[in-house]
Amino acid sequence: MVISEIRHGLHGELTVPGDKSISHRAVMLGALAEGTTSVRHFLKGADCLSTIDCFRRLGIHIEETDGELLIHGKGLHGLNPPDSWLNVGNSGTTTRLISGILAAQPFVTVLNGDASIQSRPMGRIMEPLGQMGADIRSLKGNGCAPLEITGGPLKGISYHSRVASAQVKSAVLLAGLYADGPSSVTEPALSRNHTELMLEAFGGRVETVPEAQKATVYPEPTLKGRAVLVPGDISSAAYFIAAACITPRSEVLIRQVGINPTRAGMLKICGQMGADITLLNVTEGPGEPMADLLVRSSSLTGTVIEGSIIPALIDELPILAVMACFASGTTVIRDAAELKVKESNRIDAMVENLSAMGAHIRATDDGMVIEGGSSLHGAVIDSRLDHRVAMSFAVAALNAAGKTHIRGASCVDISYPSFFEDLRGLSR
Repeated sequence: MVISEIRHGLHGELTVPGDKSISHRAVMLGALAEGTTSVRHFLKGADCLSTIDCFRRLGIHIEETDGELLIHGKGLHGLNPPDSWLNVGNSGTTTRLISGILAAQPFVTVLNGDASIQSRPMGRIMEPLGQMGADIRSLKGNGCAPLEITGGPLKGISYHSRVASAQVKSAVLLAGLYADGPSSVTEPALSRNHTELMLEAFGGRVETVPEAQKATVYPEPTLKGRAVLVPGDISSAAYFIAAACITPRSEVLIRQVGINPTRAGMLKICGQMGADITLLNVTEGPGEPMADLLVRSSSLTGTVIEGSIIPALIDELPILAVMACFASGTTVIRDAAELKVKESNRIDAMVENLSAMGAHIRATDDGMVIEGGSSLHGAVIDSRLDHRVAMSFAVAALNAAGKTHIRGASCVDISYPSFFEDLRGLSR
């Protein structure tokens, strides 16, 4: 993919694809519910399609239409043994969350995926699930997929997680639906709470203590199918927020974006940097809040991104690093070592590629330091087949002199298949 600098700004409006995290969970809880769950604005990216495929292989009938997804649930104990191993593709969310469910099933399952998923750490969910009595084995003995899961009875636990990870928390909470007593997870910082909100919406009993970063689930609920509207993914909106902020003479309206406080760290940091963002048509209440975002060209200043906000914007840190290049002053990102174990080592990917474009940036053990104000130029970018890296450099390329070539750009299909089409639509 080759992208050239634009000089006339970005204009228009768009609706970004449905939230990836919420789409995954809607399929999983819809499968475990009794009756039919209808999901509108479902993300049909590669990762979420892997979740659909896995649950179809487990005996769940799932219909895809133009406007919605219909999941015909069979209750907590309605899954069937698959006829062979389950292919999770490139999806860490699928792998970690479904492990919690499979740990309680009366059959053996093997989870495997692509080369990337076979290098991503699964010990973080194997440990707490093992404490619950789960039998999970890394077939290569390295704590990564392929995983063999022999399901059986589980016990409730109180787990203190060493990392603030919604995937770890969700694996325990989903396994806790089958345990012999309550299961709780306490985190060092509050991670995204989509699982807790959706479990409650389906009829599960969940207690949360946000100030203690603690969530507790009670076993054997009767989950009921329901209608789910998936808000626009703020992680996908982030690229257009950044593009409008750093591209002169721009004004972009992004409709119906999820603004869940446990995910909206991007908006808070943009505010710290001086971004011109107005929230319109805010809808709140039970479930997921959303709003339209009106974003205009902005004069940005550097900031420090650290501490408890990191889990609320871990996927947005690559595009925030791009924004920092166009800000005045220094931006420091720390406490973000989790970036090293995403689809790629995103610290290395951002530092290497932004340096190639002329940015003043250096890596640290747990983040990056970016000196803003340098003029970027086109370069050959290695996306490392990481969708968030590829989209971040597409935005950078719009404001870099000359042409930028992004290798492996088709990896955006993982979360945003129409990304380049939507970006071109705003730049015409």
